[in-house]
Amino acid sequence: MQLPNYEVGKTTIGQLVDIVAEQFGDSKALLYHTMGIDYSYRQFRDKCNEVAKAFMAMGIEKGEKVAIWANNVPEWVLAQFSTAKMGAVLVTVNTNYRSFELEYLMKQSDSTTLLMIGGVREADEYINVINEVCPELKTAEPGKLKSAKLPLLKNVVFIGKDKLPGMFTWDEVMGMSSKISDAQLKARQDSMDPDDVINMQYTSGTTGFPKGVQLTHTNLIGNAKSLAECMNLSSKDTMCIPVPFFHCFGCVLGTLTCVVSSAAMAPVVAFKPSDVLETVEASKCTALHGVPTMFIAELEEMKKKKYDTSHLRTGIMAGSPCPIEVMKQVISDMGAGEMCITYGQTEASPGITMTRTTDQLERKVSTVGKSLPNVEVKIVDPATGEEVPRGVQGELCTRGYHVMKGYYKNPEATAKAIDKDKWLHTGDLAIMDEHGYCKITGRIKDMIIRGGENIYPREIEEFLYTNDKVKDVQVVGVPSKKYGEEVAAYVQLKPGQTATEEEMKAFCKDKISFHKIPAFIFFVNEYPTTASGKIQKYKLREDATKALGREEDAKIKTA
Repeated sequence: MQLPNYEVGKTTIGQLVDIVAEQFGDSKALLYHTMGIDYSYRQFRDKCNEVAKAFMAMGIEKGEKVAIWANNVPEWVLAQFSTAKMGAVLVTVNTNYRSFELEYLMKQSDSTTLLMIGGVREADEYINVINEVCPELKTAEPGKLKSAKLPLLKNVVFIGKDKLPGMFTWDEVMGMSSKISDAQLKARQDSMDPDDVINMQYTSGTTGFPKGVQLTHTNLIGNAKSLAECMNLSSKDTMCIPVPFFHCFGCVLGTLTCVVSSAAMAPVVAFKPSDVLETVEASKCTALHGVPTMFIAELEEMKKKKYDTSHLRTGIMAGSPCPIEVMKQVISDMGAGEMCITYGQTEASPGITMTRTTDQLERKVSTVGKSLPNVEVKIVDPATGEEVPRGVQGELCTRGYHVMKGYYKNPEATAKAIDKDKWLHTGDLAIMDEHGYCKITGRIKDMIIRGGENIYPREIEEFLYTNDKVKDVQVVGVPSKKYGEEVAAYVQLKPGQTATEEEMKAFCKDKISFHKIPAFIFFVNEYPTTASGKIQKYKLREDATKALGREEDAKIKTA
């Protein structure tokens, strides 16, 4: 099986695109069957060069931050690889973000350019948000925005045909590419080092606000190559990518894993089970990614209508624990006998462990696999930091090429996450068996995983504290058959105040992402505490599980 010839640690993503185009120029690269897009790797490279030159013509310098707020549109893929060619750092924006979150991310990241679509659920929802955050946009000349809240933001580019106040259209920007020569682009690309940061993704912590995870060319190429090896990907493969690009799942396990192995990308713009299955059929996909809730929806859709999934071989199920029955059905009903489970986190670019295509079903449904090639994993006692024997629970730590460069402008948080020996502490509890296979058993942190989305209680608590009626609030996850977990908030009101569950949810609407809005709100006068006064969140979780009748959901077995 012939694969692209490059060396991890000595290659940038821009150079990788050129290498794959030279060696596999006629192989399919990017397919959107409903839009008539069918680029070969040679055409894909040429398109990326055009976009890279256009960004340079806009005045974007090496190291500048370019944020992208869009679902899986073709321009997202082009922006990912073209920024890597001309040296800008791509900052990914969650498509669920609203004003509160967007303003924070744009400010903390120092982004000078925002690429955006009109919206996901409504045609103009993002336009309304950016105009709320930057009211100056309505009277600004494109490229010359002067925003009080976001002083570094100059360019807003609308991915669409409409001409909106203060924004460039995508086509207008592409029209600038002729101002930059091939030699100028090559000089810019050649000036980059594989250790340069090229991507920034925001992930929350257990305290405070989201942190910008800085990932380098080497972090990303190395991780994508390891993942591709585990799936045996080559130019013979086509991968359906319905997971969002703004997550590492979409833009590393998805698009970049295809490019490092010369496989074809077949993205789905917005998740809809019928669209996924139509893409799998039309593009003869051999690989399919998804979080368990996506596969559950696809399996339900297959009961309603017949789809040809006969070419499916592999793919990755990740993002939240995988129910055993779901994996069995994906193998039996979809025919993806080599489906893999992957575990990771953004700070690790993101893959840490993975099952292999040859693993027995029992391993695939009871573990998250063993360490990726060239990745170290150990389990330590959280209290002492000492490595524990096999079969003993502890914190999973990892070390290698894949560990992030650090959190942007946050050395304290970086020092807490990565120790002096360069081990990344994941905060997840795990057990490793004698063969090196790991099972995730819990979390040191209180993170909630809802349908593959990481939700950090502190972020929601901080936001709810801004409500004048709220004295205190504690957020916990409760078991959910559909999503894995859902958000529940225990609210203490100030003396003399009254509020309803509907009122609290309305307060959150359009301010924080819909998946972070508590599904359940309990009003309480006090919290269960330890002798020292520390709130016992596990008791709140148990109370909510019982109150909602979710005891059976809590028993669902996952890997």
